[in-house]
Amino acid sequence: MSTMTLPRHIKLVEVGPRDGLQNEANPVPLAVKVELIDRLSAAGFANVEAAAFVSPKWVPQMADSAQVMAAIRRHPGTTYSALVPNLKGLEAALGAGADEVVVFSAASEAFARRNINCSIAESIARFEPVAQAAKAAGVRLRGSISCALGCPYQGEVPPAAVVEVVQRMAALGCDEIDIADTIGVGTPGRVQAVFEATSRAFPIERQSGHFHDTYGQALANIFAALQTGVSIFHASVAGLGGCPYAKGATGNVATEDVLYMLQGLGLHTGVDLRAVIEAGDFISRSIGRPNNSRAGRALLTTWQSTASKVGSTQAQAAA
Repeated sequence: MSTMTLPRHIKLVEVGPRDGLQNEANPVPLAVKVELIDRLSAAGFANVEAAAFVSPKWVPQMADSAQVMAAIRRHPGTTYSALVPNLKGLEAALGAGADEVVVFSAASEAFARRNINCSIAESIARFEPVAQAAKAAGVRLRGSISCALGCPYQGEVPPAAVVEVVQRMAALGCDEIDIADTIGVGTPGRVQAVFEATSRAFPIERQSGHFHDTYGQALANIFAALQTGVSIFHASVAGLGGCPYAKGATGNVATEDVLYMLQGLGLHTGVDLRAVIEAGDFISRSIGRPNNSRAGRALLTTWQSTASKVGSTQAQAAA
């Protein structure tokens, strides 16, 4: 297919500092989190999901979110987002200087009841005062819909169920709505069916694709979403973050891999791929975990090999 039919400008939302790191079992030092966000800001992301103002009892990795937000170097033109579950979380996010707050629900009733302990309708109703307060404070409001392409408890999720939640999120006043494949079971045809349905309920240019790579479908799903007009995608540097519903499986699609594909399609992101690869190498080394980006690992190896050859040639010339 000709890329002339694809959106030319793509907004990437980097979710590694929040969605990626929150699943790490061992505490990640504050200084490491801050440097990661600063590296990502400098790489040119328009949006970095930097924090979550949630109960430290449930998400201990995010307990230092206020300190993180206070220590980062704010990059002009970058939106710094924070996940909030309630008014208390919103107040903390506003106090920390978040530019955007993220509220969340699910397209699956079974998932909502298991993870939020209420129905989808109840979960969104709880966010009404949060949305009103966010709007009054002048910050952006983003809604995230989990399990939009499949649920670990109920299995298939009909596109109509996703549309219903999109409509509820739109009624809250969300500026942007994330369609999330939380367990990574989506395939290109399913992705297109969902976005074609949701585009009739909310502007497609204000919807984003959040794909996990559990089944190796994330890049194909992003391309399928591009074909429906989606121009906002979430990704996680070095593929940070696992899938809690499939033990040992990869979670978020790696930002480096997404960038490599988008550049190959001739699409503009404004993000420096090399800087992101270096950030991915930094965080992987810092927390002692494998780098899950295939493009990142391959290009690092190429650069290191080239540098080694250049160094060897220079040494021989000097001799």
